[in-house]
Amino acid sequence: MANVLQGIQEIGSHAVDIYDYLLAGFDPRLKDYPLMQTPGPMSATLVCYLFFVLYLGPRIMANRKPFQLKEAMIVYNFTLVALSIFIVYEFLMSGWATTYTWRCDAVDTSDSPQALRMVRVAWLFWFSKIIELMDTIFFVLRKKHGQITFLHIFHHSFMPWTWWWGISFAPGGMGSFHAMVNSTVHIIMYFYYGLSAAGPRFQKFLWWKKYMTAIQLIQFVLVSLHATQYYFLDSCDYQYPIFCHLIWIYGTFFFVLFSNFWVQAYVKGKRLPKQGSTPCQNGAAVYTNGKHHENGITHGATNGSTHHENGSTHTGKMKKA
Repeated sequence: MANVLQGIQEIGSHAVDIYDYLLAGFDPRLKDYPLMQTPGPMSATLVCYLFFVLYLGPRIMANRKPFQLKEAMIVYNFTLVALSIFIVYEFLMSGWATTYTWRCDAVDTSDSPQALRMVRVAWLFWFSKIIELMDTIFFVLRKKHGQITFLHIFHHSFMPWTWWWGISFAPGGMGSFHAMVNSTVHIIMYFYYGLSAAGPRFQKFLWWKKYMTAIQLIQFVLVSLHATQYYFLDSCDYQYPIFCHLIWIYGTFFFVLFSNFWVQAYVKGKRLPKQGSTPCQNGAAVYTNGKHHENGITHGATNGSTHHENGSTHTGKMKKA
């Protein structure tokens, strides 16, 4: 027993040493930014998020009617559009459109105005991932439980956790390329969701939903190709090559996951809605089998039945079913 206790103490001591070593390597320019002093607050935030969306939220909503949240979702989506535009602009002005080569770009560790600008936008990108946790909370409150998939949960929790460590050590350099690309994709994505949440009068502008997944796939290809450069360069001064490895793995892994989603949704049609359900993404409209679904409303006729908004009268064969 004494040997076991001694072994546990040694393991604990090594863990503390590793933790102190990691903290010592943090970029000091981020020390005054919110939630950046230690990984504790960030980790606690993500644990609370998972607890709410996987357990507490569904239990609270079990015997309640789903919230509509139309106005809140419109404001939320278009706010993220504006924020993503600002983030892309700041990444460009902080290096990608000024001093970066788009190949091996090291992290500028100085206190120059441009370097500090990159630190700020790197933190802002990470914080936007915390804001985007609201995507899943909207699903829970609107009782769209079918949209809370493994892919959705993993993406929304894995991104902020890994990027916290990324900016803690390397706020900038070639590792920030995928953040800029991701923010560019989110301009398009949240603009789509904002229009969708605005109501049926905007549906004629939303014919391109299927291509949203294609845009995501292109994103992961670009990210992986950019990181792959590192393996073919004769020399590279990027200070944290481990992040190149992780970004390459991340891009490839999510390319596989989103490719599977594409095949299941658009090739095999396995994600077609069950009767009475709506496969919406953050309030997005979906077109399946000639029917148009918007925020739980089905427009159009099927098998001689007429569907009215907000769950009104069903007639014909659908009523018999």
